Amino acid sequence: MNRFVLFTDSGCDLTKALIAECGAELVNLGVEIGGQAIDPGAVEDLKKFYDGMRQNKDTKTYAANTEQFLDAFEPHLAAGEDILYIAFSSGLSSTCGSAILAANELSEKYPGRRVVVWDSKCASLGEGLMVYFAGEMKKEGAGIDEIVAALEEKRPHLCHRFTVDDLVYLKRGGRISSATALLGSLLSIKPTLHITDEGKIVSIGKARGRKNAIRALFEDMKELAVNPAEQTVFISHADCPEDAAALAEMIRTAFSPKRIEIGSIGPVIGSHSGPGTLALFFLGSRR
Repeated sequence: MNRFVLFTDSGCDLTKALIAECGAELVNLGVEIGGQAIDPGAVEDLKKFYDGMRQNKDTKTYAANTEQFLDAFEPHLAAGEDILYIAFSSGLSSTCGSAILAANELSEKYPGRRVVVWDSKCASLGEGLMVYFAGEMKKEGAGIDEIVAALEEKRPHLCHRFTVDDLVYLKRGGRISSATALLGSLLSIKPTLHITDEGKIVSIGKARGRKNAIRALFEDMKELAVNPAEQTVFISHADCPEDAAALAEMIRTAFSPKRIEIGSIGPVIGSHSGPGTLALFFLGSRR
């Protein structure tokens, strides 16, 4: 079995510590706020970033391009290493497609090496949880094919449940209409959303008020989770750490999972969901 390097991208929202724990390398997507480009991997003060969004500064995101992947992958191939790249959902970004183009080009230049691009159909710490699973298997000596087979089995069961605090950001991204956003704001409606099997965002419920929205995330886990006491559960938030802690405590009290990790939603995902987004990731009977 040849040596290989595990790659992911900044759509995964893993902390630097978890990326190191997984033994992964990162390719960054592009982000702008207020017309200024930033490095999503170098944003230390996320509260400042989200405060900028609250001040109505425009945000934009850009897929990682083929040149970035060529630059990231080639040194490893030249050193005799293969690559497994776990990608941000192709249903939300063209990043995965850029990686495939790079892999095809590099396969001609390095015919003895492998570049496997695996579409997670996940986002934020859902993608991050897939990277975590891959990293754990790699540490146990699993090869690329064994890891991909295991991830393929997990993918239809990786539940993403999240709620947003202000519908205006989903409106800007074209996820909901202006009328729906206005009515939801007036009535304090907080949607529950998830990522489909195709890797796209859809709304699956509505709650009146923030506390009920957080409770809805927990209730979905209560309904769907498979052997929750044996699971590693990820929670991510966009500048609402108290809400993330409250959700974690509900889950800890009810299920006592093996591990709960709380992380921040980075600029790539947060640019579209907005400050106050709270998300929960676990393995369920279905997505």
